[in-house]
Amino acid sequence: MIPRLRIGLTGGIASGKSTVTQRFAELGVEVIDADVAARSVVERGKPGLEQVVRRFGTGVLDANGNLDRRALRDLIFEDPASRQALDAILHPLIRANMETLAAAATGPYLVMAIPLLIEGGRPRERVDRVLVVDTDEATQVQRVQARDGSSETQARAILASQASRAQRLAAADDVLLNAGSVADLRQAVDRLHEKYLHLAQTDRTGRD
Repeated sequence: MIPRLRIGLTGGIASGKSTVTQRFAELGVEVIDADVAARSVVERGKPGLEQVVRRFGTGVLDANGNLDRRALRDLIFEDPASRQALDAILHPLIRANMETLAAAATGPYLVMAIPLLIEGGRPRERVDRVLVVDTDEATQVQRVQARDGSSETQARAILASQASRAQRLAAADDVLLNAGSVADLRQAVDRLHEKYLHLAQTDRTGRD
């Protein structure tokens, strides 16, 4: 069965998206992850890597000819023009990769995990419903610091570079509030799974 319903999963950094996608996958739902696609399109021998090297030079490669992500990140971190140039190269390739996988997916519905779905604008062009994993900013900052060893200033800078919590919630059809335990979040995913199965069977998005 070709999936009729596309769920766009998004949320700020350290909001709990990985836990949510893992649970959807455990329930047998096809999950297409933008982060996985982003790594795929710059593998050695892929046109994406060739374009990145052409734009930024061989200094972004490691000794084995693979992309040195840290070197690239350091290169573009404080240079908005370079960041925009990188986005212009990678975003179309990532989107095409995800669309190819979506076209081959089966099942009543699929989840497209896109961290920058809101930032990219016009999310309805890509998905039928927007699912936001939400948590408060103080919790995000704490989780980023614990996970990445970042300072509070660095963590808040990352948050500031993303869509605001209010912007994401304004775009949401469904919200998973990650304010409790992992078990609570997984149970909330289970409830949404039943809802999405129903929507897929009735061939409607369920939006007001």
